Amino acid sequence: MKQIETIGGQEFKEMLSASISWLEKSAEDINELNVFPVPDGDTGTNMLLTMRSGIEEALQCKGSDVSPIAQAMSNGTLMGARGNSGVILSQVWNGIARGLKGKGSIGGIELAYSLNAAVEQSYKSMSDPVEGTILTVMKDAAKAAQTQVGQEQNDIVSVMEAAVNAARDSVANTPNLLAVLRDAGVVDAGGQGLYTILEGALLYLKGEVDLMQFRKSHVIAISATASRYSVTLSEKDEEAYGYCTEFLLKGEDMDIVKIRRKLSKKGESLMVVGDENTVRVHIHTLDPGSVIHYVASLGTMHTISIRNMDEQHEDFLALQKEKTPALDTAIIAVASGDGIFDVLGSLGVSAIVPGGQSMNPSTKDILQLVENAPSGKIIILPNNKNIIATAQQVQALTSKKIAVIPTTSIPQGVAALLAFDYEADFDSNIQLMTEALSSVRTIEITRANRSTHINGLSINKHQAIGLLDGKLIAVNDLPSAVLNGLPYWSVNAPGCRSG
Repeated sequence: MKQIETIGGQEFKEMLSASISWLEKSAEDINELNVFPVPDGDTGTNMLLTMRSGIEEALQCKGSDVSPIAQAMSNGTLMGARGNSGVILSQVWNGIARGLKGKGSIGGIELAYSLNAAVEQSYKSMSDPVEGTILTVMKDAAKAAQTQVGQEQNDIVSVMEAAVNAARDSVANTPNLLAVLRDAGVVDAGGQGLYTILEGALLYLKGEVDLMQFRKSHVIAISATASRYSVTLSEKDEEAYGYCTEFLLKGEDMDIVKIRRKLSKKGESLMVVGDENTVRVHIHTLDPGSVIHYVASLGTMHTISIRNMDEQHEDFLALQKEKTPALDTAIIAVASGDGIFDVLGSLGVSAIVPGGQSMNPSTKDILQLVENAPSGKIIILPNNKNIIATAQQVQALTSKKIAVIPTTSIPQGVAALLAFDYEADFDSNIQLMTEALSSVRTIEITRANRSTHINGLSINKHQAIGLLDGKLIAVNDLPSAVLNGLPYWSVNAPGCRSG
């Protein structure tokens, strides 16, 4: 294949058309990746419609220069932006257009420069940029393109290929950056969409347009370190998501900074982009009426869309439940801290209820995950003596077969998980896991939150204290002295820990 150094306006249009056709084939696959906290009911569809709006305007350009075509893509995507991902995509094109201003053709250097300009513009447009999204994928792709240029491989194919490869890796890594993606076992939908767009452009540049007719882009698998293991209940599950509200505002002498500042108090995931005559607004709000009331005095509103995100979230959860493979026995644990979540997940926990000392979950919290678990047999690990009774209440509230292993600490929970035998039946595992608890002794080192006298020890507030299986047995000003003062046999017992 002949190496392409640069492309002109006509090839640029053809590349965009091929890229959009490539995106269209995967739009529904991308839609199925939607998760919160940045809900976008139909990410694939929204990105496709946004790109179509851009190409419709770009195809009207008669000249052979790339610059006006990129500007037309910027204008068209802004006017036709759909959803959070579509608005971000319009800002990607805004940056690309700025990076290609005055250019008649594109080589690798121009491509890398324009991608970096896209990163700068898209981040600047967000009121609260979130990593692990389309923004991160764009940033990683642009960085790889710049590195490729630095290695003096400046043809457009080599630079685009570097960007696509980096985008693929970045998408696979998004669950490591966003817990909500990791828990759902999916990659970021917007990032997947951007990767697909770049991939389509690369296939065109490599002369594989004919092959594109019989293939489609594949949804990227999550990286090995972000493999799916659990759904974690959080306070967000009890909150309303509100309405995804977006519209195009046309007027005169509009102040984007002022509009952004006013709307920032009315919701989240706010994006206000455009110029003094045309402004695209996207916001997640519990009260779309207050948003519309404010902007209505600034100009005329067009292409208004208000979608109930709570309904979208319920649909997503139902879809994920259908996709989740059935388990013979599901294990639910109570724990706190991302590090502990990772440990328990790697040992086979299916779902986690955040909680522990001083933050005991309710029976309802545990019941919710029991009912959503992909199994009719459930083992619950309370991992705290104050949560055991609460967990036992679940047995009478569900038709599922429930067993509560009376774990009083995380080390006991780990020991129980290590004893679980995937080839044993439910009752045998209950026996194995319960027996495993007797071999565990737990040491905890912390600081006293008040002065007191207990177990023959006088304790001052903020002193270091040591507990063995929940019983206070040592006190000192220094944590190291407390550890050294504990019985040697207890410190070296299996399952002991300090914290």
